[in-house]
Amino acid sequence: MGQSPSPCAAAVGAPPSLVYDTLVIGAGPGGLTAAIYLRRFMRHVAVFDKGNSRASWIPVSHNYPGFPEGVGGQALLDNLRAQLQRYGGTITAGAITALRIDDGTFVASWAGGEVRALTVIMATGITDNSLPVERWREAVASGAIRLCPVCDGYDVVDRRIAVVSSSTNPIGHAMFMRSFSASVTLFDRSEDAIVSAPEQQQLAAAGVPYIASPVRAVTLTPKLLPVLHTGDGQSHPFDVLYPMLGEVAHSRLAIALGAASADCGELLVDDGQATGMPGLYAVGDVVRGLNQISVATGQAAIAATRIHNALPWTLRAAVQER
Repeated sequence: MGQSPSPCAAAVGAPPSLVYDTLVIGAGPGGLTAAIYLRRFMRHVAVFDKGNSRASWIPVSHNYPGFPEGVGGQALLDNLRAQLQRYGGTITAGAITALRIDDGTFVASWAGGEVRALTVIMATGITDNSLPVERWREAVASGAIRLCPVCDGYDVVDRRIAVVSSSTNPIGHAMFMRSFSASVTLFDRSEDAIVSAPEQQQLAAAGVPYIASPVRAVTLTPKLLPVLHTGDGQSHPFDVLYPMLGEVAHSRLAIALGAASADCGELLVDDGQATGMPGLYAVGDVVRGLNQISVATGQAAIAATRIHNALPWTLRAAVQER
């Protein structure tokens, strides 16, 4: 990936036949932060986004640094977009559908054609596995359904909390939430008991009831409180539900190029956020690790700085001569 781009390549908004320094796929907090850093490094960046960042679902985040009263996910994204625009960056609305390498550059396909870049940052995120929940978006917006115990456990202190288990982490989330409330109940999602006898003993010692009958559906009361309906015909009302059923990483493009992945398709990277594929980087929830906005933005800063230092220095001089 060492060749220099054309001197007139990659002004922001350049035709797709020219070569950008970096293509950022995904405009959540990680992708936008990476693009901001790269623009401030005077690099030419193409940002593509499908428009469904998980961050946009967050009603209010109280654990993102610098916002003592909290910040809404959509407001944070709006601020990051405005900051990118301040430095001449733009976002193309569209999905990258294929990624290949041709003559030393990455070539990304989308509905409008192709984009070429010397490097690529995957900031494509994940999709949460979930339950059949009525009025899902409304439930998430109200806080009745929550997806991140690390993010907002503090916000549900002493409330009645339901956690639905998955085979990848049967009791971990329920035990974690026990730090915040004495009323935590763990539910199964499978016909076959996921939680082993020793694990059930750990739950009992921590005062966490375990309901083995699998959850079939979740409804909401008029006050938007979740009610879990289990296979034995019982209904269980709670204040908050954490459906911790794992996730699927949006890593298909990277894996197709040979990038290594772990459970759920999350990408493996080194300490500079580089995958095993030269020139291909990944940040945020698509990477194996702690899924937090602050982590994603930190990874973005690392990846952008490493890319800037690794790319040729000829481009800026060429622009000055024009």
